[in-house]
Amino acid sequence: MSVYDSLGVRPIINANATLTKLGGSLMPPEVIQAMTEAARCFIDLHELQRAVGSRIAELTRNEAAYVSSGAASALALSTAACITGADLDLITRFPHLEGLRAEVIIHKSQRNGYDYAIRQTGATLIEIGTDEGASAADLENAISERTAAVFWFHGLLSKPGDLPLSEVIRIAHEHRIPVIVDGAAQLPPVSNLWYFTELGADLAIFSGGKDLRGPQSSGLILGRKDLIEACRLHGNPNHAFGRPMKVGKEEMVGLLAAVERYVHLDHDARERYCEETVEQWCAALNQISGVQAERSFPNEAGQPLPRCRVTIDAAVAGIERDAVVQALLDGNPAISVATNQQDGIYLNPMTLGQGEELVVQQRLIAVLQGE
Repeated sequence: MSVYDSLGVRPIINANATLTKLGGSLMPPEVIQAMTEAARCFIDLHELQRAVGSRIAELTRNEAAYVSSGAASALALSTAACITGADLDLITRFPHLEGLRAEVIIHKSQRNGYDYAIRQTGATLIEIGTDEGASAADLENAISERTAAVFWFHGLLSKPGDLPLSEVIRIAHEHRIPVIVDGAAQLPPVSNLWYFTELGADLAIFSGGKDLRGPQSSGLILGRKDLIEACRLHGNPNHAFGRPMKVGKEEMVGLLAAVERYVHLDHDARERYCEETVEQWCAALNQISGVQAERSFPNEAGQPLPRCRVTIDAAVAGIERDAVVQALLDGNPAISVATNQQDGIYLNPMTLGQGEELVVQQRLIAVLQGE
């Protein structure tokens, strides 16, 4: 009996996405082994954070790196770091930000639920532009002596009408304002681990528990050494703003193992697997009356991997889309898929284990055929 069996919790085949609510992703054996080894002895946590950060920075071609407790924690710590720098007097004043540079600029079109992590520092968000985008003049006019940072949310949260990131960086740096990129789900491609900072961003943030396949409770901040140091001063185990955002020795070592694995992964082979799986799904599902399956690219987070979009004509197929989704989740094994509009679902191969692509295909066909 597994631990989940003993708790009455059903394991799920994830054909949806690297979603936190589904557990992010599955850690590979080398990550689990590293965490197990890390759990076997005591260490100096400050020393370990610096050593792990130094190694990750080397692997990702960055000045410095910091392991956070998830990407949301990274958003909060990065904001705090830009407000105070490494000034201990200012750090101990949190959350009382009166008189400090505590405004953060963000495109109105990029507002999202994750920016709560920025606001929880006490910083004030200054929106620029409209829901359609923003201009250079919008950014220039928003910058003041109170500006601490400019945030950029990469991926599908950025719109065609947004001021290009390169322009955001140029203008912000003319005013000596740091730019932070939230790339939490922007892996792959692996090159994003250094692309944003090589472009000039001061900090770039990634989830440790999504495509990196590290501990779900981990996040990664890459970039400028002085700002990374300020993140450390705010963070655990210091008695500061980030103390509740604890990162243990197991998460630090586990994320290092995940990054080492990821930068050496055969990403071309992985892309071929995803393309072949989507092609196989389309060929099988298009044999069913009332069902249309096609390749969709990029995926839900804007990553350069394909998904299979399945559209169900209930009048012909004899079953509604929502009934299909529920039947997959209620079945054995349980399978989670994403929904699309009123009559479609997405099948995502990037989160599947070996052989699960066939299980998903067979179960979906059985549901569609009323078996």
